[in-house]
Amino acid sequence: MSAAREEMLGRVRQAVEDAEPPPDTCADPAYRTTLDMGGAELLDLFAGRVADYRATVTRVSGDGVADALAAACHEHEVARLGVPAGLPDRLRPAGVELVEDARLSATQLDRLDGALTGAAVGIAETGTIVLDGGPTSGRRALTLVPDLHLCVIEADQVVGLLPEAIERLQPAVRKGQPLTFVSGPSATSDIELIRVEGVHGPRTLHVILVG
Repeated sequence: MSAAREEMLGRVRQAVEDAEPPPDTCADPAYRTTLDMGGAELLDLFAGRVADYRATVTRVSGDGVADALAAACHEHEVARLGVPAGLPDRLRPAGVELVEDARLSATQLDRLDGALTGAAVGIAETGTIVLDGGPTSGRRALTLVPDLHLCVIEADQVVGLLPEAIERLQPAVRKGQPLTFVSGPSATSDIELIRVEGVHGPRTLHVILVG
């Protein structure tokens, strides 16, 4: 077996001895790191891509956050909402019971009507929201177990492309914080391409885009 192996490898070496090395396809000078877009156009792209994933997007001005959250809670019939302990007061809606996530168990999280968090970054081209495990994003379980995720993202948190998002997330990575990339509600499909939502995370995603 050893002799046969050596003979085979010898023939391979002989065959490629004079071959030219393949081009370095990884060194693509056209690789984009920024998106030539900003302002309202960038936010329009982000909102449209998030909606493409069957998520609900509500756009409000800075002073309309409280009303938008209250309306969303009413729309989804939310009575008990899980929130990260560091969620700012301006993102805490009135009229519902807010349960701070002090390492709630999976069973306790499952009894909630939903979870409300902020976000770290939004990626316009892919319609992706990134949670970094920080004070406003909360821990990963908080947004994976409840059936509804309400997420508030500010206009200045939206970037064009993934490389821009990665650059912003470097401080969280250095601290060892987990990153969760959310592109719409949880969805999966079987071999027959039957789509099922809510298997690996929230069935409903409602994004409040501020600004």
